[in-house]
Amino acid sequence: MASTNDLKNGMVLKLEGGQLWSVVEFQHVKPGKGPAFVRTKLKNVLSGKVVDKTFNAGVKVETATVDKRGMQFSYMDGDYFVFMDMDTYDQLHVDRKAVGDAANFLVEGFEAVVAQHEGEVLYVELPAAVELTVQETEPGVQGDRSTGGTKPATLETGHQIQVPLFITTGEKIKVDTRTSDYLGRVNS
Repeated sequence: MASTNDLKNGMVLKLEGGQLWSVVEFQHVKPGKGPAFVRTKLKNVLSGKVVDKTFNAGVKVETATVDKRGMQFSYMDGDYFVFMDMDTYDQLHVDRKAVGDAANFLVEGFEAVVAQHEGEVLYVELPAAVELTVQETEPGVQGDRSTGGTKPATLETGHQIQVPLFITTGEKIKVDTRTSDYLGRVNS
């Protein structure tokens, strides 16, 4: 248990029937009249839904312990992603649903943060940007600017993104894992 006065960004709260909500931002408000309160923006850990919620100052809220561990993606086993704890070498099978959009950017050997609560995997968090190889893309045609200078490219994970016309098959590029945006070439 914690008080609303102790809230911090990233803290996970257990609210309304055991649902887990992560604190995105919070603000203590002390109006001229009336009691103080805390205005928060909370994100549902499982669904990703973001809501605004107001608490009275000093109210007790239940916190949840979320174990975040750096793990390495090893391989696919059917519909499960197998991660290995680099300290204990324990393997963890993670359901595709818990991996979510991170599946678009996972390549064997990639490091990710696996968040668990009471033994259940909540989500897999990747770095903001990853380096991937372009598996296939059409050659860019000089003078073809009707598409805004981009073309589709398939990454080594099978995920498709838009890249500039000068990118060729086999090139290593940097990709934003949150938006699937092309960030630049990787100089080898």
